Amino acid sequence: MDPMQNPFSPGAGSPPPELVGRDQILKQSRILCGRIRNRRSEKSLLLTGLRGVGKTVLLNEMERIAEEEGYKTIFIEAREEKTLGALLALPLRKLLFNLGHFSKAGEKVRRALAVLRSFISGVKFKIGDIEFGLDIEAERGSADSGDIESDLPDLFLAVAEAAQEKQTAVAILIDEIQYFSINEISALIMAMHKMQQRQLPLILLAAGLPILPALAGESKSYAERLFQFPSVGPLSESDAEMALNDPIKEKGMKFSVEALHEIFRLTQGYPYFLQEWGYQCWNHTIDPIITLNVVKDTTPEVIARLDENFFRVRFDRLTPSEKNYLRAMAKLGPSPHRSGEIADILGVKISSLGPVRAKLIKKGMIYSPIHGDMAFTVPLFDEFMRRAMVDF
Repeated sequence: MDPMQNPFSPGAGSPPPELVGRDQILKQSRILCGRIRNRRSEKSLLLTGLRGVGKTVLLNEMERIAEEEGYKTIFIEAREEKTLGALLALPLRKLLFNLGHFSKAGEKVRRALAVLRSFISGVKFKIGDIEFGLDIEAERGSADSGDIESDLPDLFLAVAEAAQEKQTAVAILIDEIQYFSINEISALIMAMHKMQQRQLPLILLAAGLPILPALAGESKSYAERLFQFPSVGPLSESDAEMALNDPIKEKGMKFSVEALHEIFRLTQGYPYFLQEWGYQCWNHTIDPIITLNVVKDTTPEVIARLDENFFRVRFDRLTPSEKNYLRAMAKLGPSPHRSGEIADILGVKISSLGPVRAKLIKKGMIYSPIHGDMAFTVPLFDEFMRRAMVDF
């Protein structure tokens, strides 16, 4: 079929042609937005899930929902080399100016800009030349201590009060939130606690790996009372079939039952992989029915693309000792494995693996679903490791 007309969209955060199997999570976000706008308490949302399940796609959809509800939004992606303060400063400045032309800005908007300027001077990060404009000066004593746990709640308070003055609300969306430090996550939790206590119109919509609930609980014990933690997993087989067949119906095409079963077996229902197989099957078929033979013929190319674009970019960031740790996990299979089993494969003591395990967790490669167990954050990564390390 014509590649230019291919409806499938493999890629990081690329919206699929059909967003299926996520209705309940999107319903939760609509309820959250509506209740906060009506000055009613509701827990913010922290999505959790493995790589490739579509968390970023969901955040983008939640941003669209928030904007439909009249929210002002900012969207940031956490990175290992960037602090929370550095990522928030410029988007918050833009948001505050967008609340109204400066000449028409109310007292609360002006104060929020002053507090933001204090915040920037307090955390002392290099952010380039910021022109705040006109006569905005820092508000001394507000959000300028340099302690993120103390300053961020004051900053969010000022921003939320400015939004309230303008009869609107603010949604802050954060992807890959697990990359922030414990202190930064704690600061976010404390800031949202203040929002809930004062019923102010500011919500947090974030996504991270399955370690997120544990990180939140470790930083503040009351986190579970402030947030909902929807789990984003693979699609069911029926939803996977919809994700593949619905986008091509209007072209008079469909996958055969056998083809659908095979793709589900290969992908285990993970949305990113479904898009890859759908994309290549479309490009390689000439008939209106995509058959099992087409799936089998395209599978080697799909695996090669996944190895290069999805798996290897993560593999190449690893040190030799980290690769060896994951090699041992892969040898044990895809399921979570006890740390003792991994140590046995490597022929070392469990205690010696602590540093490399911690680095792999920090890099977002593994997580602990229960105490003492380790699992891959990337679906099918064990299969990739067996292909990548030929001396396995």
